Amino acid sequence: MEDKLKRIYVPMTETGFYILFCLREEMHGYNIGQQVKKLTGGEVSISPGTMYGSLSKMEKDGLIHFVREEEKRKIYKISDLGREILDIELKRIERLYKNSKGEMMYGGED
Repeated sequence: MEDKLKRIYVPMTETGFYILFCLREEMHGYNIGQQVKKLTGGEVSISPGTMYGSLSKMEKDGLIHFVREEEKRKIYKISDLGREILDIELKRIERLYKNSKGEMMYGGED
């Protein structure tokens, strides 16, 4: 993987994470937005400007690819590179979660 892309995308923004996470299945931007709201119980909402700007940048960087157009909506899916970056981010989040649980269990005592 290109180190430059890794530096750009890891750690990920919450928006970037949810877009790549959703695109493990083929989806269009509006569908991604609805899925993110559902996954987060409405706590995270991606504006259309942010969504389409992110999709455009991710496509240009090779993290996602255009699959087809349906009813004037572009359908995207995560690429192998995007999956690799998403996996790195998931491991990072898991490590943070695991470490935070350890800290809470031991109370930071020496």
